[in-house]
Amino acid sequence: MAELRLQTTGAGVIASSEFTLDGIEEVVKGKGSAWLDILKPDEEVKQWLENIGIDELAVEDIFGHASDTVQRFDGHRFIVVRARDADNRLDTEPVAIILRGDLMITVRGTRIPALDVFSRRLKTADDDEVAIGVDFLLYELLDSIADDWTPILSEYSNKLDGLEYQVFDPSKAYEGLLEGLHDLKRLLREASKSIESLQSACLRLLKPGERLINESSLAFFTDLQQLSNTLVKRCSAYSAGATSTRDTYLSHVSMDLALSNAKLTEVMTTLTIIGAIMLPLTLIAGIFGMNTQLPAQLDEIGGFWTIMAGMILFSITMLSWFRKKNWI
Repeated sequence: MAELRLQTTGAGVIASSEFTLDGIEEVVKGKGSAWLDILKPDEEVKQWLENIGIDELAVEDIFGHASDTVQRFDGHRFIVVRARDADNRLDTEPVAIILRGDLMITVRGTRIPALDVFSRRLKTADDDEVAIGVDFLLYELLDSIADDWTPILSEYSNKLDGLEYQVFDPSKAYEGLLEGLHDLKRLLREASKSIESLQSACLRLLKPGERLINESSLAFFTDLQQLSNTLVKRCSAYSAGATSTRDTYLSHVSMDLALSNAKLTEVMTTLTIIGAIMLPLTLIAGIFGMNTQLPAQLDEIGGFWTIMAGMILFSITMLSWFRKKNWI
């Protein structure tokens, strides 16, 4: 069953027990601009939207996979933007907005924190702002969605600064850096879906000749467009920073691996040279150490020193040859 919330600029919040969908227009009559919020719409809501003349394409978008849009239909305007939802997993969900006379209808499938902020703002709005009409409600709603991302992006900025510090800190090896950078880029991509949808909506609403908003609200939406542009730039800058930091981290890893391989190669070269020298010497020692009579046996005068001199001469010759070949 759908959850309904009704709030007007003249009478404030109206309890759900005091109205029905079919009697909405009668309840809000004479109470200024009104906002009807519908959470988890059902077939009853769909039938009601069709009964009050909402275009079937808009209804299909609401109950299907709605994409970002701003459209004018006969008797109403239809807007879809994305906003941050309230679950623990950061992602964005579409919010469908219908402007019909003095009534603004929002339809969503999950809880959106920005709508609660909008409700509080509506209670404290100035009379001059309320007098603008339903366009002011639309502005406040979109502005609440935009403002919802400001602290989130600041949090991402701090997270990026921390990851950059860890990447460039030579005193300690940090675990999970690459995963942290990839996770940050994913979060920024998700945030950009909502922010870019706001930017597109503002551009369309302010498009000359479209008459999608009243002249009295142009200043508000111009300010909102500037805010959305700033948020888009911040999102792009943080994403570029995360990419640069990730590339730097991978470069450091590649450099460390290259240095490790170079050291390993140096060690293996040294061991190979030692082995190449020791193997012939071991052969010589083995031959002259056999229990058979051979020339220059150790018990002969000068036999031991002759063998040692030959081994030393052989070692020097091999080292000289290795150096000539630039192997050492």
